[in-house]
Amino acid sequence: MTHTILVIDDEKDIRTSLTGILEDEGYHILTAASGVDGIECAQQELPDLILLDIWMPGMDGLETLERLKALFPQVTVIMISGHGTIETAVRATKLGAFDFIEKPLSLEKVLLSVANALVLQDLKAENAELKRSAAKEYELIGDTPIMSFLREQIMRVAPTSSPVLLTGENGTGKELAARSIHYYSPRRDRPFIAINCAAIPEELLESELFGHEKGAIAGAVAQKKGKFDLADGGTLFLDEIGDTSLNIQAKILRVIQEGSFERVAGIKKLSVDVRIVAATNKMLDQEILQGRFREDLYYRLNVVPFRVPPLRERREDIPLLARFFVALFNRREGREAKEFLPDTLDMLTGYDWPGNVLELKNIVERILIMTPGKFIAPTDIPDLRGGPLAGPPSCPKLESAFGRSSLRDAREEFEREFIIHKLEENDWNISRTAELIELERSNLHRKIKSYGIDVRK
Repeated sequence: MTHTILVIDDEKDIRTSLTGILEDEGYHILTAASGVDGIECAQQELPDLILLDIWMPGMDGLETLERLKALFPQVTVIMISGHGTIETAVRATKLGAFDFIEKPLSLEKVLLSVANALVLQDLKAENAELKRSAAKEYELIGDTPIMSFLREQIMRVAPTSSPVLLTGENGTGKELAARSIHYYSPRRDRPFIAINCAAIPEELLESELFGHEKGAIAGAVAQKKGKFDLADGGTLFLDEIGDTSLNIQAKILRVIQEGSFERVAGIKKLSVDVRIVAATNKMLDQEILQGRFREDLYYRLNVVPFRVPPLRERREDIPLLARFFVALFNRREGREAKEFLPDTLDMLTGYDWPGNVLELKNIVERILIMTPGKFIAPTDIPDLRGGPLAGPPSCPKLESAFGRSSLRDAREEFEREFIIHKLEENDWNISRTAELIELERSNLHRKIKSYGIDVRK
């Protein structure tokens, strides 16, 4: 892609010189003789980079820079000056200038500054695209009323700093909901730190959450920051908080109440600004009754409670989720796109999915890896009870092929029943069937006619 550069300078010789130099490097060059003309040109052409002279009659370069940044905050501007001072350079930098070049212009300096500015511009665009892609990956997928309501509630709570408690079965997407809350909050540019409290032994969990001083625990040869430290200014996701001990719960409560904590074996209080989103698959009110969860912590966390529904309560979302996981897998692996046949989606929709969205994602990935064809038929679905890949269903009609006296007759019998079976799988769509069994459409038509198969059904 050819980058467009706008040169704004009242000196014609400078405009001509810069145009020649930059065009030789393959850039597309626009020029303007004043700040007013430069702003008008930028509004019409949207250049990738602007070279702007500071000393111009009328609207000078600093005022022009200020107006350009107000109109196009992302535009990269390099300032040019024949009478540069440190004060001017500092002011230009504060207004958003990328670099400052003094006259007489050095060819090498101009080209280096332009190249660096455009690299930075490309990196910013790439970073923005990566953030958009990441947002899609953490998007809550589903058009059912229960999911629309959940997204609406998340959008309401995200701009605040209130604690959130997410409940739901394993695999429903509680971490996804937590990331969505963080992404749509003012903290989105700060860290999102997640920790699975159930996966870490109790004797190590305190250190993981709050950090430790040197020598605090066996093997601690240096000071270590904990998750609260790392999440400062951002969001801390405490997954499976219902599995923490009463001792850990008390220390989490203290952080919520006081906004500070001490590292293990530490004596200094550390202030922290963290939004806590907690999640559990347990009924915390029952855990409280049985003395396993602190009631005061429950009420601190339960300011805004959300329930993430199991997949069986939103079966209509299964086809949408399956297609989303196909696109996600293809983008990640660079594979050719595959498509679920309607009967296949019906099979997926009819299953209860005890492992919820996580189980569906894993099954879809398994199918995509193991299915050779472009279309995913019901016979490509593995045993959803956790067994090996299911083989094709038995077809009693094929047994008649073994009763034929010659190989040719047996082969024709098998081929006829195979074609009928594949046509049935594809709702009698001849084009789709031909692509699936890797046969020219005209050849399939000829075989259908020769075997007397009635496709009108």
